[in-house]
Amino acid sequence: MLAAGLCFVCMTAVVRHLGTGLPAAQTAFLRFGWGVLILLPTMLPLLRGGVPAGTAGLFLWRGAFHTGAVIFWFYAMARLPLAEVTAVGYLNPIAVTLGAALLFGERLTALRVLAVLVALLGALIILRPGVRVVTDGHLAQLCAAMLFAGSYLCAKRLSGLAGAGMIVAMMSLTVTAGLAPFALSVWVPVSAVQLGWLLLTAVFATLGHYAMTRAFAVAPMSVTQPVTFLQLIWATLLGTLMFGEPVDPFVLLGGSLIVAAISLLTWREAVVQRRGDVPVPQQPEAQGL
Repeated sequence: MLAAGLCFVCMTAVVRHLGTGLPAAQTAFLRFGWGVLILLPTMLPLLRGGVPAGTAGLFLWRGAFHTGAVIFWFYAMARLPLAEVTAVGYLNPIAVTLGAALLFGERLTALRVLAVLVALLGALIILRPGVRVVTDGHLAQLCAAMLFAGSYLCAKRLSGLAGAGMIVAMMSLTVTAGLAPFALSVWVPVSAVQLGWLLLTAVFATLGHYAMTRAFAVAPMSVTQPVTFLQLIWATLLGTLMFGEPVDPFVLLGGSLIVAAISLLTWREAVVQRRGDVPVPQQPEAQGL
């Protein structure tokens, strides 16, 4: 999980380095295009038999949610400090919790409500509306967190209908296809250097997902979830050392509150699961991937 977090932060650092030289939709399309090429040898055998019956609509909905999410995420990443993007992104599991209650009828216990409220307080500390200007980058990252939650909820429903490999393969293909018209509408010339950097983002994302999958296979979420806090520390360090971004104590405080709320919720539900009462939700995906 440590390796996964470091890979994801390195990926965001590369996107931050590219800045606004390419439109967000084009950057996202090229990153996912590289990802499809990397995963193609493993995807082809899975896709030869077609998708399971009754899943096509869910795959398309997931692709639509994820397409919008990555466009917003790449837009925010090019305009906000690394630490702020990482901290606001932690709201994704909270949005998933609310979405599961609204769409799947999952019970909102007192602890879940408390976790949501604490996380929202953390978000307010990060954004500080009325104290400083909330930019379009902040709004884009909030939209990304909500849309990533929609993608995850579709994946959660698909997990009982299709294999993990098929779900990943279809996400890569539908998102790449969904991004194509947006990218073509704003296309600008791309240099070989930019293509190389975007290939690196795809490599970091692939390695990060592999490491995260291995972590989930050998340890419960109550162990792996708190480790995600280190992503905020690494993002802060990289932003300061590489891009000269000032360390904002309010971002660290707000991010810490969000991670604490998620970690407490994860630990408590793991305890309840061991008693045989409720299932622990799966770990949401890393953003922008």
